Amino acid sequence: QVQLVESGGGLVQAGGSLRLSCAASGRTFSSYAMAWFRQAPGKEREFVGGITWGGTSTNYADSVKGRFTISRDNAKNTVYLQMGSLKPEDTAVYYCAASPRGLSANSKSGTYAYWGQGTQVTVSS
Repeated sequence: QVQLVESGGGLVQAGGSLRLSCAASGRTFSSYAMAWFRQAPGKEREFVGGITWGGTSTNYADSVKGRFTISRDNAKNTVYLQMGSLKPEDTAVYYCAASPRGLSANSKSGTYAYWGQGTQVTVSS
């Protein structure tokens, strides 16, 4: 069982930066693939980025590629999402997710067994 708690959301102006954190409980965190998803009002949840258990492989949605970076610190049981060049369309609730399949950091929400409660990110124009 893994519990995930996101933090770092807030209000930021377009063009600004923000770093989200996701703290995980449990001794098996280092074996899990991790990902960030987001959901804007009236829209479906969408994949943002994922990272494999060792941090050696990452992948991103086209909409954030080059602007967002996902990373992890297994010693701290934490995964991060560094967001830059933020746009109003990045406004959403951001969710952290974990998959026991450590190499499966893909974009399919069904891959992930555990989810956090989300943190709101609002980008003003």
